Amino acid sequence: MQFEPFESKVWLSSPTMHGDELEYMKKAYDTNWMSTVGENIDEVEKLVCEYIGCKYSLGLSSGTSALHLAAKLAGIKRGDRIFCTDMTFAATVNPMVYEGAVPVFIDSERDTWNMDPAALEKAFELYPDVKVVVLVHLYGTPAKVDEIRAICDKHNAILIEDAAESMGATYKGVQTGLFGKYNAISFNGNKIITGSSGGMLLTDDEEAALLARKWSTQSREPASWYQHEYIGYNYRLSNVVAGVVRGQMNYLDEHIAAKKAIYMRYKEGLSDLPVTMNPYCEDIMEPNFWLSCLLIDEDHMCFQKRGDLTAEYKTESGKSCPTEIFETLAKYNAEGRPIWKPMHMQPIYKNNAFVTTKGEGEEFYFDNVGTDIFDRGLCLPSDIKMTPEQQDKVIQIIRSCFL
Repeated sequence: MQFEPFESKVWLSSPTMHGDELEYMKKAYDTNWMSTVGENIDEVEKLVCEYIGCKYSLGLSSGTSALHLAAKLAGIKRGDRIFCTDMTFAATVNPMVYEGAVPVFIDSERDTWNMDPAALEKAFELYPDVKVVVLVHLYGTPAKVDEIRAICDKHNAILIEDAAESMGATYKGVQTGLFGKYNAISFNGNKIITGSSGGMLLTDDEEAALLARKWSTQSREPASWYQHEYIGYNYRLSNVVAGVVRGQMNYLDEHIAAKKAIYMRYKEGLSDLPVTMNPYCEDIMEPNFWLSCLLIDEDHMCFQKRGDLTAEYKTESGKSCPTEIFETLAKYNAEGRPIWKPMHMQPIYKNNAFVTTKGEGEEFYFDNVGTDIFDRGLCLPSDIKMTPEQQDKVIQIIRSCFL
């Protein structure tokens, strides 16, 4: 089946601007507050605290910098093992390694694709001295927070929450970004709201917030000259970037509603295909639906082989694979993306420990959940500016891959 390519590219998730952003950016320009202090920063920190419900927020240059400062606040030292979500972007893990951490990766579970509490408990049995757990809410879907926090409390471990993808998502009515001792959100260009860049560290610990703010400004002491007693970083948020975020904040709920509508249209439009959407526990969580993803049923996977840098597949009637769908979408000027490649599969972390456990009676191609989801999963175009008509065409393109 052939289709006409989209005239303009249908993106995975691009920034959606409303006009308010330019007003606040211009205010930074007109008042000449173009650096890392200014009204926009102060206001965004206030707005985020009010929306999420945390006591303290610190505007930073990226979500990665927020995670790095969280690692320092958690007291990670060189050689310390930590537990970390396995199926995530490398930016979750790398900041821990900046401080010398040795990540032990925890497999995913089926219900949310997030860290498996059973595997986490098993990991503590293997490594009882671990004192830091780094949890991700994948693609905007909250993890099983109660179970994971209970395990952390049992073992006196600090929870760091990577909520970079999940701003606005809730677990039992509580915003993500509140469950860890130190938490991070991101305003990267593809996130639910954006500043083009930027991020925040969130905490209820006043002393930690003050210390992180000091570290983020090169650890300058309160002297009239430049006095430094500790290593610091140039991590502060720009007042111009904060102006973009400030203009976006009023539209966060609107963006979440639009993302949810996209997810539900996919769910209905693909309901008779041998695929399922990225799952969540409807009774206890409300994702922000940042990215809509699908998982192809095992029996309807065509041959697919992936190397470190290349992939190949063979077409087969009634079957498809992520590589075929991804490449077919690209042919028609639409952007899909593979599921995050699990960290234990990455060359840089291939020698790190990895902990997995299968549920009772669970069977699938691979010996762990994350690899299985990576092999059979795909992120679909989830851009807020995609029209229903464009999404209908995307759905038809996907359907054509199974003919």
